[in-house]
Amino acid sequence: MPELPEVETVRRGLDRYTLDRAITGTEVLLPRTIAHPETPQEFSFGLQHTKIQGWHRRGKYLYAQLVSTKTPEAAGWLGVHLRMTGQLLWVESHTELHKHTRVRLFLGKDREIRFVDQRTFGQMWWIPPSKQLEQVMTGIAKLGPEPFDLAFSTGYFAAKLQKSSRNIKTVILDQNLVAGVGNIYADEALFMSKIHPNTSANQLTIDRVELLRASIIAVLQLSIEQGGTTFSNYLSVQGTNGNYGGMAWVYNRTKQPCRVCGTPIEKIRLGGRGTHYCPTCQSHDLPTS
Repeated sequence: MPELPEVETVRRGLDRYTLDRAITGTEVLLPRTIAHPETPQEFSFGLQHTKIQGWHRRGKYLYAQLVSTKTPEAAGWLGVHLRMTGQLLWVESHTELHKHTRVRLFLGKDREIRFVDQRTFGQMWWIPPSKQLEQVMTGIAKLGPEPFDLAFSTGYFAAKLQKSSRNIKTVILDQNLVAGVGNIYADEALFMSKIHPNTSANQLTIDRVELLRASIIAVLQLSIEQGGTTFSNYLSVQGTNGNYGGMAWVYNRTKQPCRVCGTPIEKIRLGGRGTHYCPTCQSHDLPTS
């Protein structure tokens, strides 16, 4: 699933190519991709005579502010969640249609945004100006602070961790705690912090909490600089791969030597998620029972 760096990379690409472009038409090829309104026809009607004023990201959600092409009034929001395999691609309209294309948004005569989604879990919304964004994209209201926000402080993080005896890997995947961190960057941040992923969250000292917080921020920033991570389906809006995977410390490196100590990277399952770690570098907080 695309995580914060991948979604932020997509947002920046959309901002670069689609701002102030009018949506001249739509084609919904898979109706269940549309989460709101109830029908694809209503979705298409809502986007008529609108243009994109700006793209925003909250956690793993994307949403574009729309304005009318006929008046200076707001025209609602266009929302997207890529889920597991979604891609938003900026392509020339004559480009051959990918078999997993679900929605097409035409922006002029020669360009379009294509929502390609192999697993079909991705969603799109049109939110009318009469409704609040969070009323329709209800998942946004449940999100914790962004990792880069001041609200994600050491004090906040420590207080949340002290309330949980679950393993730290599972806890930091909780989007109610901090928004946008997924499996890749949880593994990477725990390695950078030298914390064993099966350590109980409430066992971490304040120094470890601060180190983990700083590592989460650092790895997300680095991945954004590298255009995200591509291991399977993720592509930028230009159709290019992310480059962070080639420098990952542990993620997707099972049995390969640790970049620090040479010990083979191991993989276990925690909370139903594959978890990569170095048994030597991350042995400090290894549970004793």
